[in-house]
Amino acid sequence: MTEPWPTPSPPVRRLLRQAAELALRPRPEWTADIDAAALAGTRMEVIAADPVLAEGIRRTTTANLLHWAAANVKAPGRRVPPNLEPDNLETARDLARRGLGRTALDSYRTGQSLASRRWMAICFELTQDLSLLHELLDVSLLSIATFIDDTLDAVFAVLEAERDQLHRGSHAERRAVVARIVEGAPISRARAETQLGHPLTGPHVAAVVWTTLEGDPAALEAAAEALAQAGGTARRLTVVASSASHWLWLPLAAAPAVDDVASRLAGHPEVSVAIGRPGHDVVGFRRSHLDAAAAQRMMTRLASPQRIARYQDVQLVDVLTAEPVRADGYVTDVLGDLATAAQEIHDAVLTLVQERFNTSRTAERLHTHRNTVIRRLARADELLPRPLAENPVDVAAALQVLQWRGAR
Repeated sequence: MTEPWPTPSPPVRRLLRQAAELALRPRPEWTADIDAAALAGTRMEVIAADPVLAEGIRRTTTANLLHWAAANVKAPGRRVPPNLEPDNLETARDLARRGLGRTALDSYRTGQSLASRRWMAICFELTQDLSLLHELLDVSLLSIATFIDDTLDAVFAVLEAERDQLHRGSHAERRAVVARIVEGAPISRARAETQLGHPLTGPHVAAVVWTTLEGDPAALEAAAEALAQAGGTARRLTVVASSASHWLWLPLAAAPAVDDVASRLAGHPEVSVAIGRPGHDVVGFRRSHLDAAAAQRMMTRLASPQRIARYQDVQLVDVLTAEPVRADGYVTDVLGDLATAAQEIHDAVLTLVQERFNTSRTAERLHTHRNTVIRRLARADELLPRPLAENPVDVAAALQVLQWRGAR
């Protein structure tokens, strides 16, 4: 027999409402800590490494917190109904599509643990009356735990009802086969090609297209088609990785040019593209995808303003920025005051290094008079801690990091 839900006393209901109102305006550092906790642990490594899935977990973690707090402002102390908002369900579907299911969503409880500690801090700020505090914590912590359990149960009841739809069909089969190839699990080439409907021999260029906005299948399909057109091919393998990301493989020996892809995607500014290095056969199919995924993680890690990246162009930046705080220190140490100089000075310096210190070719590439380039380079030397000629490799690397790094 289910125990009746406890009814808190009127003073505790008033405290619950006050605390819930504060929880609806969480401190930014609290939200960041809770998001980090929700993505921590070995079970969450795959999700944390995928920017789209990680963003989904962050959104639903925040949404659950606000849902519970809003319910306690409206009816303090009552059992909070589960959060079945569309975004919560879509994140769960994305996890299920990738075979991550309940084990991953159970990690919401890691975020719940930290959220409960933050909640306790709010409660201690509101009253020092031990009897009221005891009742307040007893009721609210039971409510939080029950709400998380009820939400997980309700979400998975919905997913169970949709199980056939989620696990049947070409995209589900393709995801399963691709996962085995990417993980290096044994699978025969003939069987994989049959299930994928795509040859694994010959050249491959992999790509990831995604959006951090609500999933827009039309925009993602347009991005996939733009990549194929830029590569001059009508054939491609598309795997729906989640509602907001697609994985692609194109039978190309060279990665499409960034400018060409960008011009074809001008009408879809919400979509980002990461492109792997070209490869051959099964090994190349796998490596090119891992490259594209690494470029996607780098762009997300740096909050990059750039929308399109080829791994062959950003491999050094990926390595240098694996630890963003150290990368920031490296940029500051190498560039000094040049770090905050005008963009045309950055462009002149980086292009000069790429053109092997030939100022005429640099001016031609920048469509600028040679004397203008020389003046900009002289200004750069005034701003650098060491002259460019003494440290060209580090300066060029630091400028490339700046190109890809978002605002700090």
